Amino acid sequence: MVEIFLIAVSLALDAFAVSVSSGISIPGFGPRQAVKMGLWFGTFQFLMPLLGWLLGSSVSQYIEAVDHWVAFGLLAVIGGKMAWESLRRGCGEEDEAPPDLSARRLCVLAIATSIDALAVGVSMAFMSVHILASAAVIGVVAFALSVTGGLVGRRLGCLFQRRAELTGGLVLIAIGVKILIEHLSGG
Repeated sequence: MVEIFLIAVSLALDAFAVSVSSGISIPGFGPRQAVKMGLWFGTFQFLMPLLGWLLGSSVSQYIEAVDHWVAFGLLAVIGGKMAWESLRRGCGEEDEAPPDLSARRLCVLAIATSIDALAVGVSMAFMSVHILASAAVIGVVAFALSVTGGLVGRRLGCLFQRRAELTGGLVLIAIGVKILIEHLSGG
């Protein structure tokens, strides 16, 4: 079970980073929003290994071949939009519609941060693990790290309000680039 916990932590690091950037950039972000984000990320991190396990080996080569591109694309688009909007506004000028935690946005972020969990689930189909318990550990760890990340980001946002949205957008882009580089370099 130690191995599953370590896998869970490594899978949840992207969700943690996205949560930090959301806590920084979303006005009014608080414990309620952190829990909401944690529930979305934890649920997707729980479901994706199950789905991957069900898919098994027959499609693993296809998932592994594109997971990094999908995650990179989703994070780059969301992060780029955040960065662009922060740069086009003047100092002290508020956006008409600040970034929020709508179901659509949370779904996109949850998918982007849990695609690796799908591939891990496929690999678990060939290991002697209890998939339901493993997926539960992965989901709970993702939930806990996401809530923690959102609250850490909220604290940072209070300290660095002026360029918080730009920073959050750049962090999302950096996470997408990291995912892409890791997969292209085989690491």
